[in-house]
Formats: sequence, structure tokens, C-alpha cells
Amino acid sequence: QVQLVESGGGVVQPGGSLRLSCTASGRTSPSYTMIWYRQAPGKDYEFVAQISGQRNTTDYGDSVKGRFTISRDSSKMTAYLQMNNLKPDDSALYYCSDNTNKGKGTLVNVSS
Repeated sequence: QVQLVESGGGVVQPGGSLRLSCTASGRTSPSYTMIWYRQAPGKDYEFVAQISGQRNTTDYGDSVKGRFTISRDSSKMTAYLQMNNLKPDDSALYYCSDNTNKGKGTLVNVSS
């Protein structure tokens, strides 16, 4: 059974940076598309970023383009989300998914 575990969330001031990690266990192949979503209180899920399984092609939601970067370390079965120039609107619970499984999320709070 594949499990995804997110980490790296926390409290940061506007303009700050965080790097989230998503580590998969129970999987034998690292070639999966990995997706980051987020959900702010009272709002719907929002697509943040994805990295394709075969070619590592990346895609981003409009609200994070130019500020966030998704990457992966296949040897560690881990995907990352580097978040720079954070804004209060980025505050949310961030989840990773491989289109089948989803982690429990890591909380990001951007506040002064």
C-alpha cells in the first residue's frame, strides 16, 4: 500500500520561503506524476503544481507561477515544492497526490 507523507509546513512571514516534501513509501517505481494541491479554510481544493512521471514535465497553477517550483528526487521517492515570496493567500493545508493516493497534508501559514 502506497503512503504519501508531507512535511515542511510552518509559519512564515510574507515574502519568506518554505520547502515542502512529499515522501512515498510502499512504492517500487519513482516514475509517477506527483501533484501538489492546497485547501484554505472555507475554500475548494486548488491545484498548485505537478511534475510528470516520465519526463519530469512541470505545470503550475496561475497563482503560484514564478514563485513556486516543483521537483523530485527519485532516489528518495520524494517530491518537493519550493515556495518563495510567500503571500498570506498562500496559507492553506498543502497535500501531495499521485492521482491515486493522497497524504494528510502539511499546514502553511503566511502571517506577519
